[in-house]
Formats: sequence, structure tokens, C-alpha cells
Amino acid sequence: MKWIIIGSLAILLLFIVNTLAFMEIIPLYITSPLLFITIFITLYLINHRKTFRGF
Repeated sequence: MKWIIIGSLAILLLFIVNTLAFMEIIPLYITSPLLFITIFITLYLINHRKTFRGF
């Protein structure tokens, strides 16, 4: 549960940083991959909990 909260806060923070990149304050080629990686890792952690680990 804590990973969902941490991931959501990280996505929200990086979305705000990405908005600053659209205003050309921060380079967009740095913030876009960070946002993508954060979304990817958060979704991976949410979905990986329910996998079958064998007998």
C-alpha cells in the first residue's frame, strides 16, 4: 500500500515538473523520461503483487 502512495506522489510531483518543462524552464528531454519511468515503475509494482509464484 505504501508503494501506491509513494508512486502517486512521485507521479504528481513529476507531472508538475513536466509542466514547468512545457513552459521551457526545465529541459523537456529530461523530465519526460523521468515521468514515463515513474509511471512504469508504479504500475509494475501495483501489478506484480498478484503474480503466481509457484507451489
